[in-house]
Amino acid sequence: MTLKIAFMAGKSEVAQSAHDVLTARYGDVPPTEADVIVALGGDGFMLRTLHATQDLPAPVYGMNCGTIGFLMNEYNEEGLMERLEEAVQEDINPLSMEAMDQTGRVHRALAINEVSLLRAGPQAAKLKITVDGKVRLDELVCDGALLSTPAGSTAYNYSAHGPILPIGADVLALTAIAAFRPRRWRGALLPKRVTVRFDVLESAKRPVMADADSISIDNIDWVEIKSDPTIKHRILFDPGHGLEERLISEQFN
Repeated sequence: MTLKIAFMAGKSEVAQSAHDVLTARYGDVPPTEADVIVALGGDGFMLRTLHATQDLPAPVYGMNCGTIGFLMNEYNEEGLMERLEEAVQEDINPLSMEAMDQTGRVHRALAINEVSLLRAGPQAAKLKITVDGKVRLDELVCDGALLSTPAGSTAYNYSAHGPILPIGADVLALTAIAAFRPRRWRGALLPKRVTVRFDVLESAKRPVMADADSISIDNIDWVEIKSDPTIKHRILFDPGHGLEERLISEQFN
């Protein structure tokens, strides 16, 4: 059976050129009619593609036309149909973020990698952290904090010295960004089922922004985050190069 492919490409010259070559060779259908969606770009474009197509049945296969390409497969215009037929699927649940800003408006967004809170002024942020209704940290003085999925644990989380999580782990990583008080607090590993709440202390004096996969909310008062099992992102990888292998390999580089 010949797979029906929908190609989606980032704005870069490299991605657009790849789109022209591949569509001419393999054809192109709308995403709603596709058996598989091929995303051409970097990790940022892959995240946008997954969000845009989350209600469609077709899985997404990324081909790297960007820089790092952790969520992508190697670009090669040869043998694409065979690679798609042999690809291995990984399923990922996103984080659901609900945030209220200082005007009282509530914002909602989904994040495949992480939800991060970042100071938006010259002074450090002050955050209170509550897990499933129980206050776990009365005051974290920091540049920010983030909650990461296993899929996102090698991204911003890892740069902030958070742990790399196996893709099948039912845990989330809560990581501090440049913590000042408590000085030695580096974060926590939490069950995937919990709800994490951040309250911004002295929010008028110490403004904080929240970001969910590049969807940013300014001047927040509080944020609640939890994994959403009702949404499943399906990502395809070449055999032997899936997320589990990449997460393990990253720890030995």
